Amino acid sequence: MACGSCGTKTKDGKPSGCQSNGGCSTGGCNRMNVHDWLMNLPFSDPESTCRVIEVSFNQGSRKDFYRNATLQHFEKGTLIAVEGVGGFDVGEVCLSGELVRMQLKKKNVKEDDPELRKVLRRASPMDVDKLHETKAREKEVLIRSRAVAKQLNLKMKIAEVEIQADGKKATFFYIADDRVDFRELIKVYAGDFKLKVEMRQIGARQEAGKVGGIGSCGRELCCSTWLHDFKSVNTNAARYQNLSINQTKLSGQCGRLKCCLNYELDTYLDALQQFPNDADSLELTNSRAHLVKKDIFKSLMWYTLPDSSKQYPLSITRVREIKAMNMEGKRPDELMPVELVGNKPKDEEPGYADLVGQISLRTLDKNSRRQKDRDRNSPQGPGRQQGNNAPRQGAQPQRPPQQGQPQRGGRPQPNARGQANPNPADGQPNPRGPQQNRNPNRPAGQQQRPPQQRPPQPPPSTGHTDTPT
Repeated sequence: MACGSCGTKTKDGKPSGCQSNGGCSTGGCNRMNVHDWLMNLPFSDPESTCRVIEVSFNQGSRKDFYRNATLQHFEKGTLIAVEGVGGFDVGEVCLSGELVRMQLKKKNVKEDDPELRKVLRRASPMDVDKLHETKAREKEVLIRSRAVAKQLNLKMKIAEVEIQADGKKATFFYIADDRVDFRELIKVYAGDFKLKVEMRQIGARQEAGKVGGIGSCGRELCCSTWLHDFKSVNTNAARYQNLSINQTKLSGQCGRLKCCLNYELDTYLDALQQFPNDADSLELTNSRAHLVKKDIFKSLMWYTLPDSSKQYPLSITRVREIKAMNMEGKRPDELMPVELVGNKPKDEEPGYADLVGQISLRTLDKNSRRQKDRDRNSPQGPGRQQGNNAPRQGAQPQRPPQQGQPQRGGRPQPNARGQANPNPADGQPNPRGPQQNRNPNRPAGQQQRPPQQRPPQPPPSTGHTDTPT
């Protein structure tokens, strides 16, 4: 499909958005694009090169072959003027060189065919301006032509109108299921549009190729990019590939079966040759097994029993053994299906776990307290930065020590008579040195105990109490 920067804005007859001589290297700017992979290969005899070039019209929706009788060499993306019906037409060179001979052979066209039209010249600025005028007129002609066909009660649909560059001829592409008598229609078209009219019937797939779009695979439609010939597609192609016969999924944008159903059909047909053909049903002792599907990737054949909805995979060797036994009048007792590795039983269902009920608010509260204690004990905590040991706002008050027991925080506490205990840190050195809190998880105000010995507790006294050394 044509992009806005390359297909609309032109300069000197070349699209301004392209940097490869007027043709996008990616192939996304014009439909039905072909990459010339033989362009840079040297040839010993230049005179034997192909003199026929392939020219595209209407942004790649139509292509045709023309004979290059001039001495000029036209590269891909060059706008040229070619012979038309009673005048000239302007198209874009999409293919030249030796690759054109392969396209001629593919489409069964002879290189020396005298009916091939000739290339006139390189398109001039006047030819390009005339081309833009006629292309701007196509939309109006399309709307008017559909209205005229409806007034004449003709069972047809005008899909596209292509006007020649000189404005002397117009081709109307229409879709119809039955034969249409459009003799009166041609007279009306010729009188209203002042053109030579040519009617050309196309199918639904050709219409989708001219309109373009994105398929279900996420890429541009094959009919609008590279697919030239359309082969018939039937539902047997889906059955051979074990696809469900769903008209919605198997149909493309044209309303017909997808063309891609034929791409892998030959591979499936070759793989199905190793499967037995007369194994639609197998005779057992008590029942009969019927064939459901064939898996060519695992070489398995799936069967089902009348009294059960379960499907049993059998190997090709086992199916042939049972079929040979049935030919001799014998019936096996069981199918002996293949055990598939990695498949979960259908009876097991995942259990339900109520994760909401397992969350407790007390657990969240404990985690919050632990985080606050870690922040308080960290070297960069708020208490360290202020230089005091004031408790943070919202912290719980410390419980007073019991009578006769020293406080671990080092702060004097009054005893039973109201006398304060002396602090060895005030004016006296501590023989044990400065005590540090080695456990960062211990709350503030508490110190770590000695690892080996526990200091003895002094007996309670009624008088002054000394600090244990």
